[in-house]
Amino acid sequence: MEGAVIMSTPVRRIAIIGGGPGGLYAAALLKRLDPGRDITVWERNAPDDTFGFGVVLSDETLGGIEHADPEVYEALCEDFVRWDDIDIVHRGLRHTSGGHGFAALGRRRLLDILHTRCRALGVDLRFRTEAPPDLARSHDLVIAADGVNSTTRQRLGHVFRPHVTPHHCRYIWLAADFPFDAFRFEIAETEHGVMQLHGYPYAPDASTVIIEMREEVWRAAGFDEVTPQESTESCAKIFADALRGRPLSSNNSTWTTFRTVVNDHWSHGNTVLLGDAAHTAHFSIGSGTKLAVEDALALTACLEEQPSLERALAAYEAERKPVVASTQRAARASLEWFENLRLYLDQPPRQFAFNLLTRSRRVTHDNLRLRDPRFTGAVEREFGCPPGTPPMFTPFRLRGLTLRNRVVVSPMDMYSATDGVPGDFHLVHLGARALGGAGLVMTEMVCVSPEGRITPGCTGLYSGRQAEAWKRITNFVHARSPGTAIGLQLGHSGRKGSTRLMWEGIDEPLPEGNWPVVAPSPVPYKPSNQTPRELGRAQLTDIREQFTAAAWRAARAGFDLLELHCAHGYLLSGFLSPLTNRRTDAYGGSLAKRLRFPLEVFDAVREVWPQERPMTVRISATDWAEGGTTAEDAVEIARAFAAHGADAIDVSTGQVVAEEHPEYGRSYQTPYADRIRHETGLPVIAVGAISSWDDVNSLILAGRTDLCALARPHLYDPHWTLHAAAEQGYEGPGVVWPDPYRAGSRRPQTGRTDAPKPRLTLGT
Repeated sequence: MEGAVIMSTPVRRIAIIGGGPGGLYAAALLKRLDPGRDITVWERNAPDDTFGFGVVLSDETLGGIEHADPEVYEALCEDFVRWDDIDIVHRGLRHTSGGHGFAALGRRRLLDILHTRCRALGVDLRFRTEAPPDLARSHDLVIAADGVNSTTRQRLGHVFRPHVTPHHCRYIWLAADFPFDAFRFEIAETEHGVMQLHGYPYAPDASTVIIEMREEVWRAAGFDEVTPQESTESCAKIFADALRGRPLSSNNSTWTTFRTVVNDHWSHGNTVLLGDAAHTAHFSIGSGTKLAVEDALALTACLEEQPSLERALAAYEAERKPVVASTQRAARASLEWFENLRLYLDQPPRQFAFNLLTRSRRVTHDNLRLRDPRFTGAVEREFGCPPGTPPMFTPFRLRGLTLRNRVVVSPMDMYSATDGVPGDFHLVHLGARALGGAGLVMTEMVCVSPEGRITPGCTGLYSGRQAEAWKRITNFVHARSPGTAIGLQLGHSGRKGSTRLMWEGIDEPLPEGNWPVVAPSPVPYKPSNQTPRELGRAQLTDIREQFTAAAWRAARAGFDLLELHCAHGYLLSGFLSPLTNRRTDAYGGSLAKRLRFPLEVFDAVREVWPQERPMTVRISATDWAEGGTTAEDAVEIARAFAAHGADAIDVSTGQVVAEEHPEYGRSYQTPYADRIRHETGLPVIAVGAISSWDDVNSLILAGRTDLCALARPHLYDPHWTLHAAAEQGYEGPGVVWPDPYRAGSRRPQTGRTDAPKPRLTLGT
């Protein structure tokens, strides 16, 4: 490796615990770079003991191997089986998507190659031998590559601080005695429930076959009561068509439950975790061996580049953690998709296939179109896209309102009003985004009373002057951006009111001029905030009437859609969450009782809101806190509002309690929208870290949402939708450039390099 430095204290004696691919490859790399190193690998099992059958590696990983050790790379290439297609078989129909680029070989063969390489380099391999407990004292470096059940991680758990999350499916690794001609996903709907097969070739005469199903299906099918042989035979019968009537074989395989492993820290002193000991990612994106090998490459590079062991281990962790976290997010999305497979069984066949292919969010509409335009075009036609029309530019109807495209400017508080009156800033802010091409532009949360404001800068609709100011804005949108709808989000701050402007201290109380706040229960948002007054029956009636009066003004002001804000810990959200609603009367306790007041408000608003205009409801589908609203609760909340006439659910999450622990990531809230859509049949609006037009197209075409709401991208670029059309070369229906801007509708051809996109593989 170029740029190597001399360590102040050389790492000469290295102990590696675990003889899997990650540990063996680390041993080979470290010994190759410095033949004088004394490297020993301890493996408790025999050389050929291994779980599973085939291993899939990405082109990216292979490139790293080729650069670091050409001999290992050449040996791997001699045995690789390569293919390009993915087959999805469901309800007797097979859909094939090409251009994916896979490479696999047998796991035992991979170990043989690494054993041979290690021995040739002089690594001491000790099989059927437990690692001594005091290696950290006798060696300069200890690499713990001892797998998901790592004893090293357990022994030093107080330092590494592992988090192990079990999941809901059982799976088993088996093998078939013939090669599949594609990566095959097959769905079986049995009397016991849905099961799935993941299969791929790894040798000219063999394929890996993984059978997976939810725990309750596994038990209902009796797999918990039969012998391993009977279990293998049953799987072969269930998937007889996929297996061409051939049997399945086992390698002492047992049914297991996948566990996601995350560690707060990866090293302690001279001991470092590698591979599954440090992290796991679900097999459905083919990442376990890939991640372990990449760990070995990174650790070796850091040991060569850094002047001390301490800095090398810190650099290794800093480099790998973000990469692994991204892969784990993708793997979890894939895992949860298969856990919830039953939700998608009735999708149109090609949409089902597209949904499966894009489940991890790593594969998207745009790169699928690049890989296999024929398949992607067929999915688009089945969805209803006119030729050449991206999914995001198809229209969508809510009650009497037809949106010209699927893009929504999400509600964003601007904190720039005076006495609740929107001014020139709001006209420019909302007007600019309406001119920017979105199908629907939403206001910030507009408050129903002075006491219902979040901050002194929040807008309201509790006076005629405010209504006239809003009418000025809706008139501008309708006149200058015909076809763009403008919606009003209506709410009350509840216990999160009387706080400073966001940039002065978000959720912090005002230094002076505070007004009293109210809530379902006297629980402050944070210790520094006011303790709210618990609302009595008369006050509940007053607030309901405030919502009604504001909705009446909104209709007269010309808004096309009204959204009731029941999310983010504001007043109505406070009733829904068990963490903030501790009442013992008719408005607290069970979910049905917690829903009572928000539904009363919804009914009152719907009564005065014009029948032809749609109403939506924004909810927090999870509180991201123990004991709070769950995904199951969110489905029931959505059903309740739908029964009262809601036309769509705007699915957000969190911001209900200060002690939340969100799982941030790309499109991280969309699974909640997806679940509500498929369990209730309601249209949904997805929000949360959706930032690219490719994401929007992917989510809509997969059927995970009907509309996509974007906030920060529209702050960065008010014309985000128009630019998305230009970047896709689209000029058809669903896109309207204002006449004064039409000259800029053609994307400039300078200053950009259109390099071909790399082909992705299962492991990337």
